[in-house]
Amino acid sequence: MGKSKARYFNRELSWIEFNARVLDEARQKDVPLLERLRFLTIVSSNFDEFFMVRVASLKAQAARNPEWKDCSGLPIREQLERISERVHEIVRLQYEYLLGDILPGLAKEGLRYVEPSAYSPDQLRFLDAFFMGEAYPLLTPLRANANSDSVFPSIGNLRLHAAFILRASSQVPSGPLSSFLETTGAIASPDSTEAPVPLAIVQIPASIPRVVWLPDDNGGRCFTLLDDVVRTFGQRLFPGFEIEESLLFKVARDADFSVDEDRDEDFIAAIQEVLVSRLSSVPVRLICTGESPAILSFLKEGMGFVDSDVYPVPGPIDLATLTELANTDGFEGLKNPPWKNYWPSGLTADAPLWDELKRTDVLIHVPYNSYDPVLRFVNDAADDPSVLAIKMTLYRTSGDSPIVRALERAARAGKHVSVFVEIKARFDEARNISWAHRLEESGVIVVYGIARLKVHAKAMLVVRREPDGIRRYAHLSTGNYNDRTARFYVDMSIFTTNEIIANDVTLFFNMISGYSAIMGTKLLVMAPIDLKTRLLSLIDREIERSVPERPGRIILKMNSLADTEMIDALYRASRAGVRVELNVRGVCMLVPGVPGQSENVSVVSVIDRYLEHTRIFWFENGGADELYLASADWMSRNLDRRVELMFPILQESIKAQIREILGMYFTDNVKSHCLRDDGAWKRNVPAKGDAPIRVQEILHEREKKRKELSEQEPQREFAVRRS
Repeated sequence: MGKSKARYFNRELSWIEFNARVLDEARQKDVPLLERLRFLTIVSSNFDEFFMVRVASLKAQAARNPEWKDCSGLPIREQLERISERVHEIVRLQYEYLLGDILPGLAKEGLRYVEPSAYSPDQLRFLDAFFMGEAYPLLTPLRANANSDSVFPSIGNLRLHAAFILRASSQVPSGPLSSFLETTGAIASPDSTEAPVPLAIVQIPASIPRVVWLPDDNGGRCFTLLDDVVRTFGQRLFPGFEIEESLLFKVARDADFSVDEDRDEDFIAAIQEVLVSRLSSVPVRLICTGESPAILSFLKEGMGFVDSDVYPVPGPIDLATLTELANTDGFEGLKNPPWKNYWPSGLTADAPLWDELKRTDVLIHVPYNSYDPVLRFVNDAADDPSVLAIKMTLYRTSGDSPIVRALERAARAGKHVSVFVEIKARFDEARNISWAHRLEESGVIVVYGIARLKVHAKAMLVVRREPDGIRRYAHLSTGNYNDRTARFYVDMSIFTTNEIIANDVTLFFNMISGYSAIMGTKLLVMAPIDLKTRLLSLIDREIERSVPERPGRIILKMNSLADTEMIDALYRASRAGVRVELNVRGVCMLVPGVPGQSENVSVVSVIDRYLEHTRIFWFENGGADELYLASADWMSRNLDRRVELMFPILQESIKAQIREILGMYFTDNVKSHCLRDDGAWKRNVPAKGDAPIRVQEILHEREKKRKELSEQEPQREFAVRRS
């Protein structure tokens, strides 16, 4: 990112560096080949969203106010230039790793990518039949025309397309098709005395798997890509014409727009209009492969791209869709060895859940712990006749959610079920609308959203009638109620029957679901009401209690740190001698290690097989330490424009467990990077003579060992007397 004398790093460049750290995992020789490929796909997927949202927003800002600067002092135009420069560099590295290392390595292991130039006669015959039987019926060639008074062809957002320059063959059939192509006039001929060159664009169907498996006489498995097949046999679409040049491309469009909640009365209809608008909004990025300057020039002119918006690559585009390949069966040796998850401490799989939760709070640390206790909690609540009510938030959930099915079953059984479904969860709007409609049809009370705020909190409350009266069971989490992401997102949640917390959760649901006035909670802290204020007061308290003989200490783990007010507070703490240790997975705008500003602040980031997602905040507090979990990162959007929850860990045994886990993240010397004051991240490696420490592996082994010890029954022997 270059030497920075600013008070803050630029948010967008910091986010790009997070992806550089993800990409660095694809370079590591100790990572299995298919996992390295998976890291490449993650980077591509991340960049798709980055351009649709962040870059689109910056381009709009540059058009409105070209003199605008961000808090790091970077002018808007310079931000866009530096973003383009760094992303181009990362994309170049992606393909260097893919083509120079990963694909050749996979081929040596019997999983071979076959380019069109290397198809064998048998493979060509197979693909010919595949193209005509599977792909051809779904392909629709669109005439492309460069005339200013013509409509540019429809290019869908993030959809793969093939573009073809055509030349009439010696025998052009008569009829509508030949007339259609001859009069296209897509690209002006270099020689003005010649007729315009016909051009056609074909969308690659997303309904067919992109990975096409091929017959291979040499053993192993080999594959090609659907877009390769369309380019190879595309001439079948244009009888009487020959293909002179072709180009594969994908366009990312602006997705940074939302509903005007003050004007749109039908909120759901307005959201659905937004989803449709994303398909044809302003283009912001073009990625392509193939040698055709003429087609590329046509696309740039037709969609308003400048050179910095264009990302030509020397291999397959749209790496994000190659996750299918990374999941290929039969190559387990090229994947991470499976890590089993375990039932959490404090619960037993065959004991009544309600009895155990009354006895103790329970920590669920996924994916080291199984997510089954959460699913069982919802299912037991749905089926237990003593349960009277279930309330919960849904932000993002899985495609065939067992939680949604349980809620439907509970409502049909006559229980009071109320669910807050956040419709504005970006890129999950359509799914959430579908869930909301399903839930309503089964009798669930559904709340669709709060005007101008997103509800990002993760909370669930079960009300149960018991012999001694009504009891409330609460579940609070740092991550979404999604059984699929719980397999590879690191999150923490707690079950508790603590009456104060249960009452706070009740107040929370009343506040977000109706006209209830904002009420004070005793233990839960809620954004945007008082979360930022409370965090600032906790930092200030640490400053007040810090003395040279016993300096204060703050340890924080989060996904992003981008709120300047919070960063300034951490700078104040550093100047007061408080040691601040930060574990930040993604964006970090704080500049560490600057004398007089942040010399007592250190920042590390861990990128490994699981996605770090927990938000943990620990304050030493002069020896009376306090520890909190939260749904919120330290970003302005989370603290000021979202409904979030931070909750304290009260049970000492759980607090000690989380505190120990938190400390481990700062000892990792295998999968961690440290942030320098110039914005660069340096990968940590074991010092000479030191053992490698990989925190995720240690946490997995600890849970495995705990499970093994719990299963060992004490061996008893009887003292037998003999005559």
